[in-house]
Amino acid sequence: MVMTRFRKTPPKTICLIRLSALGDVSNVVPVVKRLQQVWPDTRIVWVTGKAEHSLLKGLAGVEFIVYDKSAGLKGMREIWKQLSDTRFDLLLHMQAALRASVLSIGIKAEIKLGFDKARAKDWQWLFTNQRILPRDKSHVVEGFYDFLNTLGIAPERPEDMEWQLPVSQEAIEEARQKCPCDRYVVISPCSSDRARNFRNWTLDGYVDVVEYLYRQYGLKAVITGGNRDIEHHYAKEIMERAGTPVLNLVAQTSLQGLVALIRRASLVIAPDSGPVHFANAVNTPVIGLFATSNVQRTGPYKWQQWVVNKYPEAAKAYMHKSVEQLSWGERVRHPDAMELIQTDDVFLKIDQLLADHSRQP
Repeated sequence: MVMTRFRKTPPKTICLIRLSALGDVSNVVPVVKRLQQVWPDTRIVWVTGKAEHSLLKGLAGVEFIVYDKSAGLKGMREIWKQLSDTRFDLLLHMQAALRASVLSIGIKAEIKLGFDKARAKDWQWLFTNQRILPRDKSHVVEGFYDFLNTLGIAPERPEDMEWQLPVSQEAIEEARQKCPCDRYVVISPCSSDRARNFRNWTLDGYVDVVEYLYRQYGLKAVITGGNRDIEHHYAKEIMERAGTPVLNLVAQTSLQGLVALIRRASLVIAPDSGPVHFANAVNTPVIGLFATSNVQRTGPYKWQQWVVNKYPEAAKAYMHKSVEQLSWGERVRHPDAMELIQTDDVFLKIDQLLADHSRQP
């Protein structure tokens, strides 16, 4: 049993595979910190993606091997060659995706621990020799926590793990130079670009929220995002239409600079995307905007009660089913689903959250 295998003798070497995505990777960091706390002498090697590494770099005590997804099988062979002389005591296969599983084939390890069969999507169980303890209808964070639980080294609850992303001094200075104001709200309006993944809220809604935050609370909106046309479009429209000050930092920060910006913010508002999990990781209050994905599976783990959650209504309206009738984590793939979120829903969450989590300027 994995739970007893390392009870007396901790593993000397651990390899962890989690290539993407940014939000999920940020939720794996507490697992790494727990491993380091319990097994301080264990060597930890983390295989991850390029963008993810730019978020994680500087994480103390971890060796990173970066896999460029565009390199395909050639990039995998390079990693296999780099690790050819290493046989790990334990491989934590923490990504149930075929690409990650193929990559795991060439990494030698005595124990390859993956998800239980219910959570081992894309046939991950074929690539591991042991599985974590099962859990019904779990949050993504709980799936990662269950690796620790199976190893017998988990804290009592997932929220008891250490939830801090690495932020360099350079990133802190970057954030202060880009945004010198003391009181602000980070709004990251767009989610990642995935086929039929309709997670972006309306421009009209964001404009109303930006104005409300400034007029009711004196909080300036800082718009963030990547370098895609849709993100530039959202920022431009919000700036032009809002009758209150707006700072546009779309495509102007590094990932760690964004985390530093979020860490100083009074509040973060975003759809199902990396920034809601970054806020969760640095304990900044966050309001998630969810209609097409299940909050109980992918919402910001410690801030789920503050999510504007229209997933049940979207399931009924566009899938003609209750949440209980959908498979766990099933998405509502309808382009109008996010329009179920009304500005008054967001105003109410803002009022409640800021009342309960007031911060000094």
